[in-house]
Amino acid sequence: MAKVYKVVEVDETEAAPGKPVIVRCARSGVHFGYMIDRRGQEADLVRVRQIWSWAGANTVKEIALRGVGQGSKVSEAAPESTLFEIIECLAATPEAVRNLETGKWG
Repeated sequence: MAKVYKVVEVDETEAAPGKPVIVRCARSGVHFGYMIDRRGQEADLVRVRQIWSWAGANTVKEIALRGVGQGSKVSEAAPESTLFEIIECLAATPEAVRNLETGKWG
């Protein structure tokens, strides 16, 4: 049976739906976004950014607490993404959310 995906329209001026999270995947790296659905090792996120590299944090857990520092590479937000092979999912604090909401590249 084919999967049916829902289309989520996100107005960036309003609060994002879902819980703000940092997700580490086995093959695609570390991401920040708002989780709207989770199915085992898969999750759907909106306003999702990939964290390519970071400074100012030693671990993914520290990113979830405070965000990233200067020199980090965080992408612009994609409207929606399904992440696979999740190996870690952490709630992001309000401080981390404020930090990560602005894409930083370098």
